[in-house]
Amino acid sequence: MSNRTSTRLALLVGAVCVFFFVRLLVSGRSRTVPSDVLQGVLIGVGLAFVTAQILARIKATNINGWMTIFGCGVPTNGMFMRAACAQIFPGPVNVPEEAMYWTTDRDGSGHVLNGRHDYVMHFPPGGLPPNDAFWSLTMGDAKNHFVANPIERYSVGDRSGLVPNADGSVDVYIQSAAPAGRESNWLPAPAGGFILWLRAYIPGAAILRGAYAVPPVVESN
Repeated sequence: MSNRTSTRLALLVGAVCVFFFVRLLVSGRSRTVPSDVLQGVLIGVGLAFVTAQILARIKATNINGWMTIFGCGVPTNGMFMRAACAQIFPGPVNVPEEAMYWTTDRDGSGHVLNGRHDYVMHFPPGGLPPNDAFWSLTMGDAKNHFVANPIERYSVGDRSGLVPNADGSVDVYIQSAAPAGRESNWLPAPAGGFILWLRAYIPGAAILRGAYAVPPVVESN
């Protein structure tokens, strides 16, 4: 689920909860145990979802349009921290010392990512995600599914054969059509909206202390 979709859903659920509260206060109809139980369950579930969304926004760190939460996956995390992490990272996550994750559905200027545009993610010399295992940048469509493409490439990283520039920097081309002469650094995008995931396994100290800044995704056309 994209950040935009989850925000809209949270607003909708919040509005429904407010409706139930107002209806409960002003309704002149007689109340019954079954209806009260049903309303209580619906309001409870709704408030739990909205609370998790709010906590996720509080706990999240935004870096050049990328979102992460430090401390996810720790066994001693409480219910609220786990709920906040689950809003951003719906699948299982490792402790930070094993893996760190970032996600975005927007470019560095805050515009929604869409395959109608071409993008570049520029890693300056020495600016690739520091790690003691590997890192990867993965593409997902608006529903977070892999994107079918002619070269069957769904992610790029330090094991995919990225070709650096002369100064040691690395450019990743994120677009629906192959960039001429730069196919080795191409991450195929769908025709519509999409989501990106950056992962670093056995992350370096700079990541763990929050000093590493993920480069923004920049529109190039």
